[in-house]
Amino acid sequence: MRSLARFSFRHRRLVLASWIGLLLVLGGAVGTVGAAYDDQFSLPQTESTEALELLQRVSPSAAGDQVTAVLHVEDGSVTDPAARARFTSALQAADAFDTVASVASPYAAGGEAQVSADGRTAFATITLAGRVPNDVTSAQVDQVLDAMDPGVRDGVQVEITGQAAQGPPAQGLAEVVGLAAAAIVLFVVFGSLLAMSLPLITAVLSIAVSISAISLLTQVFTIATFAPTLSVLLGLGVGIDYALFIVTRYRQGLLEGKSPEEATVTAVDTSGRAVLFAGITVCIALLGLFSLGLSFLYGVAVAASLAVAVTVAASLTLLPALLGFFGRRVLPNKLRDRPAADPQDLQQETRGWQRWAAVLDRRPALIGALGLVVMLVVAAPFLHLRLGLGDQGSGPADATTRQGYDLLAEGFGPGFNGPLLVVTDLGDSADTAATDRLRAALADDGDVAAVSPTVYLGGAQPGVAAPGGIGLTTVYPASAPQDEATSDLVSRVRTELVPAAEQGGEQRLLVGGTTAIGEDFSDTIADKLPLFVGVVVLLSFLLLIMVFRSLVVAAVAAAMNLLSAAAAFGIVVAVFQDGFGLSLLGVDRTGPILAFLPVILFAILFGLSMDYEVFLLSRIHEEWLHRGDNRQAVLHGLAATGRTITAAAAIMVMLFLAFVLGPDLTIKLFGFGLAAAVLLDALVVRSVLVPAIMLLLGRANWYLPAWLDRVLPQLSVEGPAEPESRPVLETAGV
Repeated sequence: MRSLARFSFRHRRLVLASWIGLLLVLGGAVGTVGAAYDDQFSLPQTESTEALELLQRVSPSAAGDQVTAVLHVEDGSVTDPAARARFTSALQAADAFDTVASVASPYAAGGEAQVSADGRTAFATITLAGRVPNDVTSAQVDQVLDAMDPGVRDGVQVEITGQAAQGPPAQGLAEVVGLAAAAIVLFVVFGSLLAMSLPLITAVLSIAVSISAISLLTQVFTIATFAPTLSVLLGLGVGIDYALFIVTRYRQGLLEGKSPEEATVTAVDTSGRAVLFAGITVCIALLGLFSLGLSFLYGVAVAASLAVAVTVAASLTLLPALLGFFGRRVLPNKLRDRPAADPQDLQQETRGWQRWAAVLDRRPALIGALGLVVMLVVAAPFLHLRLGLGDQGSGPADATTRQGYDLLAEGFGPGFNGPLLVVTDLGDSADTAATDRLRAALADDGDVAAVSPTVYLGGAQPGVAAPGGIGLTTVYPASAPQDEATSDLVSRVRTELVPAAEQGGEQRLLVGGTTAIGEDFSDTIADKLPLFVGVVVLLSFLLLIMVFRSLVVAAVAAAMNLLSAAAAFGIVVAVFQDGFGLSLLGVDRTGPILAFLPVILFAILFGLSMDYEVFLLSRIHEEWLHRGDNRQAVLHGLAATGRTITAAAAIMVMLFLAFVLGPDLTIKLFGFGLAAAVLLDALVVRSVLVPAIMLLLGRANWYLPAWLDRVLPQLSVEGPAEPESRPVLETAGV
C-alpha cells in the first residue's frame, strides 16, 4: 500500500492522464458498439417457465413479448369512423415492422371483447417477433412505438402499455441534486473548497469509467436496465465516503507536521487499507448473488461490483495523485502554516462526541436498550413483507405506459393489466375435457372477471385441437396484478382448480403469463433469501474475526448487520407496501416490494455496514492495542470516529435520497431503502448499540482462543502502528 501511494503521488501526472485516457478509450468503445441493456430473466424449474417453453416449442411466434395499444375517446365511441380510422392506421404502422409477429385488432372478426362495455375504450395486443419475452431489443420496440405516434390527437387518445414498452430509467436530476448535497456536507466537514472537491472528482471520474465499462459488458452479460443507475447510486455513495476517509487521515497527517507525500502514504496505508477491505467485502457480497442461481441478478451483481471495484481503485491511485497536486491547500487557510495541531486535532476527537461518549459511558445498558427498541420497532413491518414484481400501475402519472394501464383498468377492470395464461398440453390426444372443466370452474370463481375462449395451436388445422398441440386460455382476474387477491388466485388455481380439472384425463394444464411469472419469481427469491443472508452473515463473521482477532466483536458486528438490514426492510415495507408517507415520494399506489430488492439491498447494506464497522472498530482496536483498557479504547474510538462516520452517513443519505426524485419505482425503492439503512446504521447501530455493548462486555470483547488465533490468517486494516501520546478521556462518575 505504501509503495502504491508513493508511486501515485510522485507520478501524479501519469496517473491522472491514465484515468482520463481510460475514460476516453472506454467512451469511444461504447460509442462504437453501443449498449444492450436487457431485463430478460429465466426461472428454471418453475411452472410459468415450463408453460413458456411449451408455448415456444409449439408456436414460437406466440411466445414473444407483448405490448398493448389502448384507444380511448372522451365522447362518442371507439367504433365511430374517425376513431376507428385513427387506431387502424396506428396498428397498420406497427404491423409493418419485421419485429411484430401479429396484431390483434379490436376491429377484426371476433375482436368485440376488446371493446369496453361503455364503448369508450378499446385495446389491441401487439405480439413481438422474439422467440421468448425480452428477445426483441428496446431499440426495436421504440421503433414500433414511435410509428404508432402515441398521444392525443383530435380527441382520440392512444397509449401504449406493457413491460416491453417501458424504457430504462432516467435519473439525471438525481445525480446533480445528490452531488450538490454531498458538496455542502463536505465543505462543512473540511472547511475548504479544494478539500471538498477531492472526493467529488474521484467519485465522478470513477463512476464515468464504471458506466462505460458496464455498457460494454452488456455485450457479454444480460444486464438489467436499472443496473447502471443502481451502480451510479452505489458508486457515488461509496466513492465519496472512501475519499472522505482517506482525505480526513491525510489532513491529520499534515496537522501532525508530515510532508504532503508522507501524509499521503500514511493515509493510504491506514484508511486506504480500510477502504480496500470494505470495497472487497462489498464486491464479495454482491457477487454472492450468483449463488442464488437467478440469471437476472448476475448482470446486476457484476455491474454494481464493478462500480465499487473501480471506485476503490480510484481511491487508492487517483486520489493520492490529486493529493499530490493539492498539497497543503486541502487545509483551511488558518491551518496551512501551522507546523502541528494540538492533541485534540491529532486525535480528531470533537467535544460533542467526547460528551456523547461520556453520556454513553454512564448508562450503557439503558441507552443501548433504548437503541435496540428503536431498531426493533422500525424493523417490525418486515414481518409482513410481501414480494412481487412491479408493473406500469406504479409508474409516473404522465407516462404513456401508466396512462394505458389506467385506461385498461377503468374500461375493462384491473385484472386486464395482468392476465393469467393457461397452457394446455394436449399430449397424444385431442381431448379438451380438462380445459373445458377448468374454464367452467374459472367462470364460476368470484375472483375471476372473465375467461377467454380457448385457442388451439400446433395442429394441422388452425384453431382445432390436435395431438401434440396446445390450448391457450386467457384468464382475467378481478383484481390488479399487484393485489394480494391476485396472488391468492394464482395459488388457488394451481393447487385446487387445475388438479381437479386434470383428474381422470391425460392433459396437463400449466398456469403462466406475466402475473404467474411474477409469483414464481417472488417464491424463488423468498425460498433462497434465508440461505443467502446466512452465507453473507457468516462471511462477515469470519472476516471480522481475522481482522480484529475477536469472536465477540465479530458476533456483535454480524448481529448488528442483520439488525440494520431488518430495520431498512421494515421502513421500506411501511412506506411502499403499507403506504405511510408514500405520496411524499411521488408514488400514488402501494404494492408488494420488488422481489429482487431484498437480496440486492442486503448485499449492498452488508458492504456499507462493514464500511462504518471497520472504520469504528479499527480505531477502537488500535486504541485497545495501545492502552490495554477496553473502556478507554471504546470511548476514544467513538470520540475519534463519530464525526467522520456521521459526515459520511450524511453524504450517503443525501445522495441516496436524491435518487428518490427520479420517476422509476425500482430506483426509488433502492434509494429510499439505502438512505434509511445508512441513517439508522450510523446514528443508532454504530453510535449507540455497538459501543454500548462493547462497554458492557469489557475485556470479553477481545476473547479469541489461542488455537484459533494460530489457525486464522492475519489481516490488518490499520497499517503499521505508530507510537502516539494517548490521553485518558475523563468521564463523569469515573
